[in-house]
Amino acid sequence: MEIHRFEKLWLLASIVLVVSFIATVTYGAVGPGIAMVSDSGGTVDPSNPTASDNFREPGVYQTGENEYAVYVLARQFLFEPGTSEPIEVPVDSTVTFYVTSPDVQHGFNLVGTNVNAMVIPGQVAEFTVQFEEEKRHSIVCHEYCGSGHHTMSGNVTVVSQSEFDGGDA
Repeated sequence: MEIHRFEKLWLLASIVLVVSFIATVTYGAVGPGIAMVSDSGGTVDPSNPTASDNFREPGVYQTGENEYAVYVLARQFLFEPGTSEPIEVPVDSTVTFYVTSPDVQHGFNLVGTNVNAMVIPGQVAEFTVQFEEEKRHSIVCHEYCGSGHHTMSGNVTVVSQSEFDGGDA
């Protein structure tokens, strides 16, 4: 059986194309040093996250000069704190959020910032934000978490230092 020369050319071109696709995907996966987010936030017992060394009672804690830690529980269908009363932080501060869930997977999207995290039961999501202007930011759950998902929202209010009254030592 004889293969026509144009068929041989197309066969060779398709093999080169498949090999180049495999090489491109392999390079993209291991070449530039891209890695998944680390597990630096730690893990907690989903049934009682506040009993863990990695997670405190929900609230705002001052950790240094103009540095704050905010511990948030995302549960069906509210953020604690955040939903019933806004999370209040001072302007010109660096805030590290620690967010976990005791029930199902949630999302934590801080509108107007680059914060967009997935909150997985038993895991602590950790991220840092700098707030440079007085503003109210909405917190939105972007992962479907049940029948009341559409009502799951909260607020972070950035206030002047003189108005701030939520820091614990």
